[in-house]
Amino acid sequence: MSRIGRKPINIPAGVTISNDNGVITVKGPKGELSLNVNRNMTVEVKDGVIEVSRPDDKKENRSLHGLTRTLINNMVIGVTEGYKKELQVNGVGYRVQKQGNKCVMNLGYSHQVIVEDTDDIKLEVPDPNKIIVVGIDKQKVGQFAAEIREKRPPEPYKGKGIKYADEVIRRKEGKAGKGK
Repeated sequence: MSRIGRKPINIPAGVTISNDNGVITVKGPKGELSLNVNRNMTVEVKDGVIEVSRPDDKKENRSLHGLTRTLINNMVIGVTEGYKKELQVNGVGYRVQKQGNKCVMNLGYSHQVIVEDTDDIKLEVPDPNKIIVVGIDKQKVGQFAAEIREKRPPEPYKGKGIKYADEVIRRKEGKAGKGK
């Protein structure tokens, strides 16, 4: 059995979950998310917990078991606490500022790079060199953060660019650093 798939998901107070023919909808204080569950997986909501089970031990069903449980758990966490990704902007003259619902970035190009908030993703700029991507859908937050990082990925010589807060950039020596 899948160890992750067997774990029950506790439903926090203020969260309602409905199962409508394979479509799981989770409503909470921060919003609402829904997921189409594979027809082989059985999702039961009872006594304040959610349990995911599979019909047999076929390879496809075993791989979907843990995945389905994790996706539903991520939805529950998203509507209660939300998700956030921190990005750091490193480089001389590189800075970020918030103007209304737009994030204006000076990244060493001849033009400014502008990124707008979406309906479910918000950008916060506490410092001129820090961006925080906030939302309730874990996948969308990660994807949006990756798209922002893509505007100027960090380079290995000086470490200039946009990187995740927990990312470690492997540095290289320049051509002057060769030993004689």
